[in-house]
Amino acid sequence: MACGHTEFVASAVKVEKQQVAQLVERPIEIVEYHRHSCQCRHCDAIQTAEWSNEIIPGQDLGVRLQAFLGWIGNYGHLPYEKQQEMLWELGQIDVGVGTLVATNQRVEQAIASPVTQLGEWVKLEQPNVHVDETPWSVKGLKEWLWVIAHPQFCLFRAADTRSRAELETFLGTEYRGVLSSDDYSVYNGYNAAAQQKCLAHLRRHFLKLIKLPGQHNRAIGVRVACALRSEFVNLIDEAFRNYRQWQFSRDALSYNDWAQQFQTKVQLTLNRWIEHAGATAGNLLRNLHQKAKQWWYFLNHPEVPPDNNLAERESFGHASRTLRLAVTKRKVSGGSRSMERFQHTANLLTVVQTCRRQGRSVINFFVQALKAHSGSSFPGPSLMF
Repeated sequence: MACGHTEFVASAVKVEKQQVAQLVERPIEIVEYHRHSCQCRHCDAIQTAEWSNEIIPGQDLGVRLQAFLGWIGNYGHLPYEKQQEMLWELGQIDVGVGTLVATNQRVEQAIASPVTQLGEWVKLEQPNVHVDETPWSVKGLKEWLWVIAHPQFCLFRAADTRSRAELETFLGTEYRGVLSSDDYSVYNGYNAAAQQKCLAHLRRHFLKLIKLPGQHNRAIGVRVACALRSEFVNLIDEAFRNYRQWQFSRDALSYNDWAQQFQTKVQLTLNRWIEHAGATAGNLLRNLHQKAKQWWYFLNHPEVPPDNNLAERESFGHASRTLRLAVTKRKVSGGSRSMERFQHTANLLTVVQTCRRQGRSVINFFVQALKAHSGSSFPGPSLMF
């Protein structure tokens, strides 16, 4: 019980600390920059200092704020009107929508060169990649956004079609790497060193059989609806389970032993069903038989995963969502007003997802690109790894 006096010894008997993250009162502030022009005493020539590299001459928004707006718009999907409100809340500054549009365009122009370099590198080096595509509205017409994904990069491309010609434009007519994809026909017969079809898609195909008429279609479908009774879904689940175990243990000997036994099991299961299935189920089983090397490539090459999730959704540590990010962007924006703006969006998404895969700051990348693009001697950034 304290006595009530307020006289204390000089040093504290105990010091407690607590660190907290605070939102400061004015996260965005107005900074006035000065530069001096001075006259030489000897030759009377006027020398003018350079502006700070934190600004772009003639622009009202600083470089880092422009980079932040590029990030919040293309990763946070914040519309321009809400960006206006955010700038007022954080800095009591009024910024017109036109300025915000111009800022986004400026950021895109600044990162265009690194994106082009990445695309050229992919076509030249031809690493193992995952490819997918999703529709995109441009002035009410259906166009296509393609993604070429890799653990270290995501390259988005705007295209008119979902055709083989587009694929060859991005990757070339021949590809030395392994191509992972779904079973869409455009990938069938593409001249790649090897292909891995997505087993997650195959699993969904089997699950759909329960709704289809025909001899054994519903019988197979009922089985696949229950993991314990479905032979084909059980096979796919076993493949995923053992692949994940190999990823964790890296025990090549155990994996190879399982893979050999598994291939035999797959063939026996196919032989038992393929002559008795209905039309739809039969087509699916024949596809599985005829493209066995593409469905089961990962069994002999575990460095290639058995699905296409790297291109579609969450697939690595910090939960990057490759194509899903683009789908969200499309839903929020409603599409693009021109093919040119569509490609600009694809370029910005490329930087966002590639930086995240490489563990880099997207905002810092935008800052470096803006500084280099402004004509200063600041070196431009690269998406290469």
